[in-house]
Amino acid sequence: MDKRSNTEVSKESGVGLDKKIAVIGLGYVGLPLAVELSKSFPVVGFDICQQRIVELKNGNDRTLEVPAEVLSDTDFILTDDLQALRGVDIYIVTVPTPVHENCLPDFSPLQKACQMIGSVMTKGSIVVFESTVYPGVTRGMCGALLQEVSGLVCEKDFFLGYSPERINPGDHQHRLHNMTKVVAGSEPWVTEVLVEVYGAINKGDIFKAKSIEVAEAAKVLENTQRDINVAFMNEVAMICQKLDISVYDVLDVAETKWNFLPFRPGLVGGHCIGVDPYYWACCARQKGIDPHLTLSGRQTNESMSSFLVQEVVKRVAKGKVAVLGLTFKEDIPDLRNTKVMDLIAGLKENGYEVDVFDPLAYGQEAEELYGITLSSQMDQQRYQAIIAVVPHQAYRQLSSPEIDAALGSNGWVIDLKGMWRDRVFSHSYWCL
Repeated sequence: MDKRSNTEVSKESGVGLDKKIAVIGLGYVGLPLAVELSKSFPVVGFDICQQRIVELKNGNDRTLEVPAEVLSDTDFILTDDLQALRGVDIYIVTVPTPVHENCLPDFSPLQKACQMIGSVMTKGSIVVFESTVYPGVTRGMCGALLQEVSGLVCEKDFFLGYSPERINPGDHQHRLHNMTKVVAGSEPWVTEVLVEVYGAINKGDIFKAKSIEVAEAAKVLENTQRDINVAFMNEVAMICQKLDISVYDVLDVAETKWNFLPFRPGLVGGHCIGVDPYYWACCARQKGIDPHLTLSGRQTNESMSSFLVQEVVKRVAKGKVAVLGLTFKEDIPDLRNTKVMDLIAGLKENGYEVDVFDPLAYGQEAEELYGITLSSQMDQQRYQAIIAVVPHQAYRQLSSPEIDAALGSNGWVIDLKGMWRDRVFSHSYWCL
């Protein structure tokens, strides 16, 4: 069937393949979504960053989520022009939801998106949110703001939906086409529209949540659960160090049990796992609940960089060290909220001179965000320690002789994630 056939969005007929969809925000979440939707619907991809639009039109996705050849073959409109959002039937909002310095939710990107959509949408529009929020935000804040700006009545003239994003940057196994998509609408017929829209991407693998609020809660639960589990592994790693055993050796044994959950210790940064628990905590406090477990996990994960610095200080003589990896996780270029910066700051405070390497991070972005000048090549016999923080594939492939060659006579190989623990080095080696 041609994707521009003549059917309409309505309570009776559901969604037609000619209905125009706009994806608001073209980052790690929005761009892959726009690409997949464009295979079945006319799509407008909108981002407020003009540079982002120019890069995408030139086939360059700096997130590395969509290859250049896929971008060039995709039939959609890329724009930063708000007027291009007129005449759209379904708006899907994928903007970030960060926190302020005081760890309270920062809704400003979401509010700006609502103000823009409200200024151009018309009767019959459906506005879907994928951004992570706590229960009540989609209806209570977003719906109210859309109504105020547009002059239309929510759930009469326009309708709301929620479908929490589940993109895992750098994960090429779990993609939109093969993951279960959760949907919920402000009316039952809206839910069915979302089933058809998202079902066109993943062959109908859709779970209909009982309400928008249930879907909102499920999203913050997913990420908060992961944060807490990683926090427990970090606590176990700290205890194992006092016992003079490796947490990775312990995990190798524990994972032989059928129901053991395979979480790993590490620095928890980025724009999801280290942020979303604060949304859950905010919601809990509004309802008079003390989210002590949620915030205890956050505190443990936030303290991990200081613990690692002290482990380095115990072993490595003062001098120059090389930190391998700056992004918040492996095999992606994303520097947002990276906790490697806390580690670097701690090393400098303890008298170390630090060279920072990362083959995927953008040098200009590292300069702008953190004042870090990325180094490009490790000098031979120069460093007191090679501190491998982010296990990019490029670092996994380094040979032991290459690593040894960069170290001075009393140098250390510090391997935070244990990616080299099966190697043999001529220098001292430590991992968690």
